Amino acid sequence: MDALANKLREQARAEGFDACQICAPDAVPDVPARLDAFLEKGYHGQMGWLAERTHWRGNPAALWPEARSVIMLAVSYTPEEDPLEALTRKEAGTVSVYAQNKDYHDLVKKGLKRLARWLIAEAGGEVKVFVDTAPVPEKPLGQAAGLGWQGKHTNLVSRELGNWFFIGSIFSTLDLLKDAPEQDHCGSCRNCLDVCPTGAFPAAYQLDARRCISYLTIEHHGPVDEELRPLLGNRIYGCDDCLAVCPWNKFAQNARDIRLKPRDDLQSPPLAELAMLNDTEFREKFSGSPIKRIGRNRFVRNVLYAVGNSGSTNLLKCAQHLLNDNDETVRDAADWACKRLKSAANGQDEAG
Repeated sequence: MDALANKLREQARAEGFDACQICAPDAVPDVPARLDAFLEKGYHGQMGWLAERTHWRGNPAALWPEARSVIMLAVSYTPEEDPLEALTRKEAGTVSVYAQNKDYHDLVKKGLKRLARWLIAEAGGEVKVFVDTAPVPEKPLGQAAGLGWQGKHTNLVSRELGNWFFIGSIFSTLDLLKDAPEQDHCGSCRNCLDVCPTGAFPAAYQLDARRCISYLTIEHHGPVDEELRPLLGNRIYGCDDCLAVCPWNKFAQNARDIRLKPRDDLQSPPLAELAMLNDTEFREKFSGSPIKRIGRNRFVRNVLYAVGNSGSTNLLKCAQHLLNDNDETVRDAADWACKRLKSAANGQDEAG
């Protein structure tokens, strides 16, 4: 199977993947205990699905007992510019790098299916493919396969790719040659922990999603706690701070797939325009984008928090326009934004 594994890597590269490593389905025996600890502390917040099907999420071998190998694959989406610069443009929103174009789930899954079909044609067996939507502990499996290690920010880090890459997996009934697991190379670095605006890391290698800006802007339903709203800054979908400061990114390669390059209209989009989107306009603008999944109301909620944090009275009319919105959470966010901007204006007047 050594020759087959090498051919598999060559084919993976041809299909657009930047790394291909292999492990056994039972290579992550520590996952159940780690998952239980995470859930017991309530770190998953409103993501109730993480507490479901834990027998599969904690044990990949139980997900498909016939599988003998897990092929872990990476697709780089490293940005060409420093995403932290967008945080300084207060009248514009900041969208996480991964969401600035097509939904990666669709792109990666198509590549996985092509590679899986090649593997069946080449050596037989059966396969199942997964990209982030099934109860598969992809990051621990990625470390077990040697794809990278889970850094202190809990994301995978690679010595060759940095930490800007998507993960996909192919489960196969073929008993392929396994790779050695990757070791932790974070050392004493604390960049990712210290940069977090909301203090979402209670300790290294631990994430409290309830304070994570990616969670708050994407997964969290309803109003965000008022103490956290000022810390969101102008981040309207996701957060890249902990990824952006990782020193291993100096070895990262830019995205090869043009569909992962950022759309011009999603690089620092004007908050004034986004705040005015109705449901139809929102769906049209974000068709094929992962942003569409959160819906217009949650998105405009995020935009209004950014409006309130902008300190720009130019945006006061946008917030006022939404004080009578049909959605209660949007109305709450609009009211908060108006109060913040009026307070900022009063402060400027007094200073003047």
